[in-house]
Amino acid sequence: MFKGSLVALITPFRDGTLDEKAFQEFVEWQIGEGTQGLIPCGTTGESPTLSHAEHKRVVELCVEAARGRVSIIAGTGSNSTAEAIELTKHAKEAGADAALVVCPYYNKPTQEGLYQHYKAINDAVDLPVIIYNIPGRSVVDMSVATMARLAQLDHIVGVKDATNDLVRPLRTKAAIGKGFCQLSGEDATAVAFLAQGGDGCISVTANVAPKACAEMHAAWQRGDVETTMAINERLLPLHDALFTETSPAPVKYAASLLGKSMSTVRLPLCAIAPETEAKVQSAMRFAGILN
Repeated sequence: MFKGSLVALITPFRDGTLDEKAFQEFVEWQIGEGTQGLIPCGTTGESPTLSHAEHKRVVELCVEAARGRVSIIAGTGSNSTAEAIELTKHAKEAGADAALVVCPYYNKPTQEGLYQHYKAINDAVDLPVIIYNIPGRSVVDMSVATMARLAQLDHIVGVKDATNDLVRPLRTKAAIGKGFCQLSGEDATAVAFLAQGGDGCISVTANVAPKACAEMHAAWQRGDVETTMAINERLLPLHDALFTETSPAPVKYAASLLGKSMSTVRLPLCAIAPETEAKVQSAMRFAGILN
């Protein structure tokens, strides 16, 4: 259903508010560079600090700018099931192709709680749902068994896997089958994830290197391992640099160097340190995206 290079979009701000013009221009640039899917309002889009009105507006702007040319998977997760349902209903109404729903953070639900959370969303909204399993931020790790239960529901169609467990895609495929979409949430291990049965990557790096990321996935899909590995090696320092400090602060700084967004992030995130700036610049030059 979804494959290749997808991007977890940053949300540009100007003077403390959403920069709608910059965001839609950024969407247009992403599509022109070959990105196959857009994810507005994920963690990279600073969803925790967007108001509900801003969150909904970002999804609407993304759908409007994309004009059906690529898939849109709107971030609609929350640690409140009712809020996640509300945001997922809005994504459906706005014209998104699917919803990306993160495992509830801070609450620390049991596996049964996770199941019931996603089942409630599944039952409430007729929209494909991608589970976002990211234990490092949510503190809970959805088991393969729970995911297999959820995959039996009508609208649970895949996972964004940010566990960094490269055995996980094999185990997930064995438990669920080939029809369940598996997208990596870790840029540095995306190629290894593909080799273990993954379908693509929801990328942070693609915010600033969309063409390279798209070409890497295209090479993989046509069986050109040599080109895939060459691009992957060129991007590795950038993958690392963009997570030197908490994302999305480094990638918004990188985008600002390309003139795509101001580097502003909302508290409690803050501007990156000078040494991180230097590391990001060096990695961008190595990747060939900054002169």
